[in-house]
Amino acid sequence: MRTLLIIFLCLSVLTANAQEQQNSFSLEEAVAYAQEHNYSAINADRDILDAQKQKWETIATGLPQINGDVNYQNQLKQQVLQLPGEVAGGEPGTFVEVVFGQPQQLSATATLRQQVFDGSYIVGVQATKAFLSFSRNNKEKTSLEVRKAVVEAYGNVLLAKESVSILEKNKATLDKNLFETKKIFENGLGDEESVDQLQITLSSVNNQLKNAQRLEKITLQMLNLVMGLPITNATVLKEDLDVLAQKQIAPAILDTEFTMENNVDFKLATNLNEQRYFELKLAKSRALPSLNAFVNYGGLSFGDSFSFFNNGQPWFDFSTLGVDLRIPLFSSLGRSASTQRAKIALEKAKTQLTEAKEQIRLQLESAKSNYILAIEEYHTNKENLALAERIENKNQIKYSEGLATSFELRQAQTQLYGAQQEFLQAMVNVINRKTVLEGIMNNK
Repeated sequence: MRTLLIIFLCLSVLTANAQEQQNSFSLEEAVAYAQEHNYSAINADRDILDAQKQKWETIATGLPQINGDVNYQNQLKQQVLQLPGEVAGGEPGTFVEVVFGQPQQLSATATLRQQVFDGSYIVGVQATKAFLSFSRNNKEKTSLEVRKAVVEAYGNVLLAKESVSILEKNKATLDKNLFETKKIFENGLGDEESVDQLQITLSSVNNQLKNAQRLEKITLQMLNLVMGLPITNATVLKEDLDVLAQKQIAPAILDTEFTMENNVDFKLATNLNEQRYFELKLAKSRALPSLNAFVNYGGLSFGDSFSFFNNGQPWFDFSTLGVDLRIPLFSSLGRSASTQRAKIALEKAKTQLTEAKEQIRLQLESAKSNYILAIEEYHTNKENLALAERIENKNQIKYSEGLATSFELRQAQTQLYGAQQEFLQAMVNVINRKTVLEGIMNNK
């Protein structure tokens, strides 16, 4: 019994460690997990599979097709025909009423059809390759968007955590200041305004702390959602915001050669041109003849009652071989109009591709500028934070010695709190803007 208990405890510890490991993510681990489990990423994979099936569906239309047909008829009242009387040995000028055939018949036919030539089929097969390429490029774009969303969500969680930590420290300092100021006032050595000033600051920090604690929970839920986890999952982040931001400060990326063909938006714009090109070929192919061949084989049986499956029931075989040739002759200029519209659509796509190139170049320059600015703001705000901390510390000392008023202390504290939040946001901006730049360059 004791042995079983020990084994059970060991298994529990191992399971707990495995769960903890599973729920702990660095930024890159979170991105990798989301690439497989994010809801949009899953559907993008399904789109590729759907495109592959659509490609085969199109190819299959030009391969042999076999269909079976079964036809049963029961003539409840058979049709009567009149024949000249002399046919049956009667008098000329008279008619004999006769019924041909039996009231029930059953036929079964199998038909093999083969497309010999159809211009639209050839174009359709070519177009499926372009559609499959579009699905793969769309998957790539989805992957980049998922990465961007995870990085932003991950950074927001770290930002919220750091905000809570800083605000808790600020609150502890204010609690201490307020307690000491109240004691001084109660002993008649201070003024009530100092107490009120500190109370105002403390109330503001309390509200900010409560809001930051709520945001910490919400941002973690958003990260779980982006990663494809239940929003209530107890996800643990391995990264530290400052360390992560310093990793993302890599100015060398600005000198990396940009290849337009690697940009996913350019690839999608190229896919649109291919699609319009094949639409034009399809419109032209409708003026070509189409040729199909077929052969069938079947059996036909008759009877006064439903006895077609009885032994000895006679069946009569039949078979046909033939071809169908369809030649478009005149469409009242409908095909011509369709072709002209396809040409216009192709020219529009070419213009959109040119516009996309210029937009991508502009996005690249803007992303580089924003990334440089984010790095500059990071260093500036880091220095400002150090200055604000020094100023606040000096005012704390002056205030405790009676050399500074509560208003001056509150100004210094407010300046410090603003510098803290600006530095936190600067770190997040470095991370996010580098991700945007990497998404545009998409160098592999």
